[in-house]
Amino acid sequence: MAPAPDPKRWWALAVIALAQLMVILDGTIVNIALPSAQRALGMSDADRQWVITAYTLAFGGLLLLGGRIADLVGRKRTFVIGLAGFAVASALGGAAAGPGMLFAARALQGAFAAVLAPSALSLLTTTFTDPKERARAFGVYGALAGGGSAVGLIVGGVLTEYLNWRWSLYVNVPIALAALLGAPAFLSDRSGRRGGRLDVPGALLGCGGLVALVYGFSEAEPRGWTSPSVLTLFAAGVILLVVFVWWQSHAASPLLPLHILKDRVRAGSFATMGLATVGMFGVFLFLTYYLQVVLGYPPVRTGLAFVPMSVGIVIGATQIAARLLPRTAPRTLMSSGMLLAAVGMVLLSRLTVHARYVPHVLPALLLLGLGMGLTFMPVYATATAGVPAEDAGVASAALNTVQQMGASLGTVLLNTIATGATSRYVHSHPHDPDRNGLILNEGMVHGFSVADWCSAGVLLLAALVAGLAVRARTLQRAGRDAPA
Repeated sequence: MAPAPDPKRWWALAVIALAQLMVILDGTIVNIALPSAQRALGMSDADRQWVITAYTLAFGGLLLLGGRIADLVGRKRTFVIGLAGFAVASALGGAAAGPGMLFAARALQGAFAAVLAPSALSLLTTTFTDPKERARAFGVYGALAGGGSAVGLIVGGVLTEYLNWRWSLYVNVPIALAALLGAPAFLSDRSGRRGGRLDVPGALLGCGGLVALVYGFSEAEPRGWTSPSVLTLFAAGVILLVVFVWWQSHAASPLLPLHILKDRVRAGSFATMGLATVGMFGVFLFLTYYLQVVLGYPPVRTGLAFVPMSVGIVIGATQIAARLLPRTAPRTLMSSGMLLAAVGMVLLSRLTVHARYVPHVLPALLLLGLGMGLTFMPVYATATAGVPAEDAGVASAALNTVQQMGASLGTVLLNTIATGATSRYVHSHPHDPDRNGLILNEGMVHGFSVADWCSAGVLLLAALVAGLAVRARTLQRAGRDAPA
């Protein structure tokens, strides 16, 4: 007999959504503030990347460990610890007196986010068991997961232009405090496990492998893909993860039980998420530069330009996918969403230095937003459906890890493609002092166009993977297997 629904579940969703928004915001909110922070703290061009890299290294590398800790000691407890730690780290970063203090604060943010993110998703998974309510809850979660990055650009632009860069970190404090006030009252943990042993060798192997790969991706852009240090990091990451997988099949209490990955629907959802983030993440980077450098938009206007994408994500996730998922096969929504996103990316590839926002950029952003909303919502719901309650935290962490790795790879790979195409374009045109500025802008747009075509190809591959690997299974059926 299914347990009675939690009477405070919708308030719990509000608390979880606040935490999720804060973590996702922090992936992009600092990007727009980075030039101001660099000037204020006297940061070198070589060191500025650590404001981003310190966060992604800690977040991506520690997610699996954070997810398993949540399973072992309780998700509500780790949720509160993650919130409090994230708030303190954000305050330290905002008060940074020098680059070193800022880098350390960003690493702390990433470490606490690695505890908070899987706790939030697993709490959502175990709180909502009714298929229709589960779809609505994951619609909200998917909208935040997909739209939070765009919202981060908006908030970052507003705070940087009208206050200062420090508020892009301070803003996390009131959000975290609001969630902390609601957590004790509204969250209930239906975990199937308390106590137990942590797989220390697995943690060292898995976290070490992920850190090496994320760091390799971050160093591939400045040093080049063939740099000995980059190749060494990639090799070390792959070797550590191979040994990690072997160890998980032999460990008494594995960090990541392999049965989580053996389910075809779940594996297909993970693959779809990874490919989707590889293909999508470039749009934030390229379009930000296009709007600011080529079209001359100020930071606030650049951030506001992404509003239609956020609106599209919310509509796609909460009004379309959430309504259809209880009676529609997830692969139908995922494949349709990736096809829409691919069309939007093709439209972006046709931009020129003389393009205008409304007729040329806006349609692409709406299609990308709808596509992301249609895809991310069923991916989150399907990838976590049917997972035993005692493994919900690490399953959520695995999905977050795939998303983080996809974002890291997509940013570096697509930026490398765009930079190379821009360089070839500029060198193929004769030097002309009167046209040098225009040629540089044309080269930049050409590079973005080439990268956008590659993104469209990756999104089409994601649509194919979802259609073939995520076999027909509605949330109505999956809900019967959901963890209690």
